[in-house]
Amino acid sequence: MARSSFASYPLSFAAFSSSPSLSPKYPDSPTIRVSSYHHGYVCSAKRLAVNPVNESKPSDQLLTVPTSSERDVSISIWNWRGYRIRYLSSGKSGPALILIHGFGANSDHWRKNISFLSKTNRVYSIDLIGYGYSEKPNPREFGANSFYTFETWAAQLNEFCADVVKDDAFFICNSIGGVVGLQAAIMEPQICKGIFLLNISLRRLHIKKQPWYGRPFIKSFQSLLRNTEIGKVFYNAVATKESVKSILYQCYHDKSAVTDELVNIILQPGLDPGAAAVFLEFICYSGGPLPEDLLPKVKCPVVVAWGEKDPWEPIELGKAYANFEAVEDFIALPNVGHCPQDEAPDLVNPLIQSFVERHSQGTIVDSP
Repeated sequence: MARSSFASYPLSFAAFSSSPSLSPKYPDSPTIRVSSYHHGYVCSAKRLAVNPVNESKPSDQLLTVPTSSERDVSISIWNWRGYRIRYLSSGKSGPALILIHGFGANSDHWRKNISFLSKTNRVYSIDLIGYGYSEKPNPREFGANSFYTFETWAAQLNEFCADVVKDDAFFICNSIGGVVGLQAAIMEPQICKGIFLLNISLRRLHIKKQPWYGRPFIKSFQSLLRNTEIGKVFYNAVATKESVKSILYQCYHDKSAVTDELVNIILQPGLDPGAAAVFLEFICYSGGPLPEDLLPKVKCPVVVAWGEKDPWEPIELGKAYANFEAVEDFIALPNVGHCPQDEAPDLVNPLIQSFVERHSQGTIVDSP
């Protein structure tokens, strides 16, 4: 997702610390400020009683009540395989849209898109496991088997459609979320109606994209970060508002879009216990699928949109994805960086809506 260094991961170094004292995830108290959609949210839920043994699923339990005149945006918890997963939802009818964030981000990164898209769609924005306010199981608990993989996140996405949405859906994806969406569409092709990719990660640190002579160094560096105190020191060094803002300034072309609200959205979930381990695990994940491996296998229509000013994922490399059969259009977004949905929602929202309408003629579905 960036230059040929570990600083290339979008939003990744901006959002993390291992301090347990500031975690807002699932408090025992009945009220807490959760996030901001240009206004406050007041948590009104009772204490969650999630049983990881019987996997009860309080997927429709409302956790927050918006204090705004904007369209309702509900924040809920879905129990997935015993893990608590946060998601946002809005809209009562129309096609289902699942908004999938990038690495280091979360569902609040779509706050400027949900209200617009939910006027004619059922919109869901989900925190991938390990990110946002979803649970962050320690990767060491899984032994030699990797847990934080695109297959894991794709399974989470497909099962969310089955359990919560109860319908097929369009996947709207940014950055690493695009690889998740593609993987999910291949694993369960009957679920995905179409994929809209915004600056999909090129995965330039993938082991296949490194020269043979550099691969041992990369593996050694990853092991150093993952298995020594150096990783924690590195993580904590960037878990400040100043560091977050600096990283966001790199990937946003319009610096005015880097607000205090955005900085807090990216930083705050990284203060959860376990966030550091997830972060370090992922930056050591240099295998798995590449977008160019997945696109030939996708059966649904795909649109690729790309911010021309993305310093991490150069558009000149991204244009190669226009040549795949599933890709019906490649759209260059002028004067936009790596996160077009947040930096230029007025440009992106109509493009998403047009794509959905084009492939949903005659579809009118009420929410369950």
